[in-house]
Amino acid sequence: MDILHVQKAVSKEDLEKVFSIRKIVFVDEQKCPPEIEWANEEESTHFLAISDHQPCGACRWRKTEKGYKLERFAVLKEFRGQGIGRALIATALDDLPEDADYIYLNAQLDAMSLYAKFGFIAEGDQFEEAGIQHFRMVKSL
Repeated sequence: MDILHVQKAVSKEDLEKVFSIRKIVFVDEQKCPPEIEWANEEESTHFLAISDHQPCGACRWRKTEKGYKLERFAVLKEFRGQGIGRALIATALDDLPEDADYIYLNAQLDAMSLYAKFGFIAEGDQFEEAGIQHFRMVKSL
């Protein structure tokens, strides 16, 4: 049985692992422009998923003028389909302040069903971000 653990990434070493995972998934695999990928790091709370001592996933949340935005969910290809995305979403949601009344994210189309399991509902029109189609999804409270 693989041991999966999601932790807040606060040390320089953990943050380097987070950024490395995101570079592989977003910049290398999905061809996102690097300058978009590295925006808003300082005001974000980062998380690192570790499976059997291997860094395998990452995400973050940050407060915006609209509310609380969950973003940059990334799981390395060889670890996909093992519940790591679910663990990242659950941990990020648990970490939000008690008074977080508007929680949203921009979901890539193939991840929408996963976010829906956590009560996120698509809102508005489909749009393109970094060359990839997305929908805004808002968590129903």
